[in-house]
Amino acid sequence: MTSDALSWLDDRERERRASGLRRELRPRTAGAQLIDLASNDYLGLVRHPDVIDGAITALRRWGGGSTGSRLVTGSTTEHALLETELAEFVGAEAGLVFASGYAANLGVVTALSGKGSLIVSDAGSHASLVDACRLSRARVVVAPHSDLQFLDQTLGARTEQRALVVTDSVFSADGDLAPLRQMHALCRKHGAVLVVDEAHGIGVRGTGGRGLVHELGLAGAPDIVVTATLSKSLASQGGAVLGSAKVIAHLIDSARTFIFDTGLAPAAVGAARGALQVLRREPERAAMVLDRAAALARMSGIDAIPESAVVSVILGDPQRAFDAALRCRELGVHVGCFRPPSVPEGTSRLRLTARATLSAAELAVISDVLGTVLAPAAT
Repeated sequence: MTSDALSWLDDRERERRASGLRRELRPRTAGAQLIDLASNDYLGLVRHPDVIDGAITALRRWGGGSTGSRLVTGSTTEHALLETELAEFVGAEAGLVFASGYAANLGVVTALSGKGSLIVSDAGSHASLVDACRLSRARVVVAPHSDLQFLDQTLGARTEQRALVVTDSVFSADGDLAPLRQMHALCRKHGAVLVVDEAHGIGVRGTGGRGLVHELGLAGAPDIVVTATLSKSLASQGGAVLGSAKVIAHLIDSARTFIFDTGLAPAAVGAARGALQVLRREPERAAMVLDRAAALARMSGIDAIPESAVVSVILGDPQRAFDAALRCRELGVHVGCFRPPSVPEGTSRLRLTARATLSAAELAVISDVLGTVLAPAAT
């Protein structure tokens, strides 16, 4: 027996390297000239003057940190204003801000389920929803992706009194949309609550970017709970849960990631408020995202029109995807590279994310780079 209790880490690293799955941090540098097709800054607001001013104003007023949990000293009037503004924007009765989108999903799913309940989770759900299910102590059934018949049968056969159905609205790897209207109808038929993660929907789908739930006329339904992140279209950091007042009241009393976590820093709250104000003033930005996504799809040889900001170029082998992403970077375009476990085996890909502010000149460069990289990568 070895005396090194962590020697197994060396074996795991060798396995990852051999499989093309080793990951490394690549810090960005200020003023980098790369064209960004990798971030989730869908609306191009992360450096917008109103976003920066919002952060600076909150920073000067409240300081660098929130100083405690939301239930002790971590709530400010800035937090309360953001909760009200977000809820009104998406058509919900109330909202609650968390320190991250991950924490929001963990908090809401565990607080609304528990021992003796059922959770049905779409197979494509984000890792935060997967982890929330694991922590819930509920019976968890993973449904095949967007399989309505399976969902109907599973809810209909349950013996538990309470049931929760969890899904992304826009799935982060493929960019496809969940059949939310049909899912909600099945939830209502069987007395279940639908939890929808709108991380990739808000700012892109719906009138003025109000999200897919709002677009489908489901906003404000008492049996739908929306989660959101402030780190994508809203150009900041943090998360939120948006739903009925009684759901929010329950979360304040019982969501562990709200009760025991330090509140979101005021500067992040101020930045998100600034981004939301820009989106209200310039609702056309949401349509611009989809327009740029369609252009990226054409450049990548994809016939289908994207339904979101996400354009996935599946290359299969993880090393091929990594090499293609590295070559794009060398040519001046930063693209995402998704490999297992982020995506299923055999579906490693370049993940391109559209941004409303991509210029004609940038799109011309992107077209040349993708043409250069994808032709040999696909052979």
